[in-house]
Amino acid sequence: MIGQQQVYDYLDTLGISYEYYEHPEAPTIEIASRFYRGEGTTLCKNLFFRNHKGNKHYLVIMDSRHDMDIHAIEKILHQGKLSFASPERMMRYLGVRPGSVSLFNLVNDQDHEVILFVDETLLGVEKVSFHPNDNRASLVISREDMLKFISNIGNSHEVVKLYSNSVVDNSN
Repeated sequence: MIGQQQVYDYLDTLGISYEYYEHPEAPTIEIASRFYRGEGTTLCKNLFFRNHKGNKHYLVIMDSRHDMDIHAIEKILHQGKLSFASPERMMRYLGVRPGSVSLFNLVNDQDHEVILFVDETLLGVEKVSFHPNDNRASLVISREDMLKFISNIGNSHEVVKLYSNSVVDNSN
């Protein structure tokens, strides 16, 4: 199976079942959506930021159908000016290269330095999909198991309302 063994081991430890899909490399949400599977599954967008000083790091997960507005996210998170973290920071804090950012990266954050923000729209979905720390595969888990993972991983986390409107339909 493609992905970091730590992810599979951690999911197994928590008793979290998952559907596994291999696919060609999918470093962006646009590419990943071409290989998207699982009726009733929400493909998640995962964004890794740092604050202006570079001393705090944030993982933001949301429904991929939302457009990302960094200035709106800055205002909602109240963390000051944000920028995307460098590949070096990504490797240091999440243990992955660009294109593989995922909720599951938190298994690599042994010091629990990354703060997680979860868009509240994900609380209303049936299933979610994330890379297993490698963008050549995807795992589908239930919303309940996503919350179980978040509760047990040890990182600070907060559910936030990133968008005031309903999910946009980009299928047009």
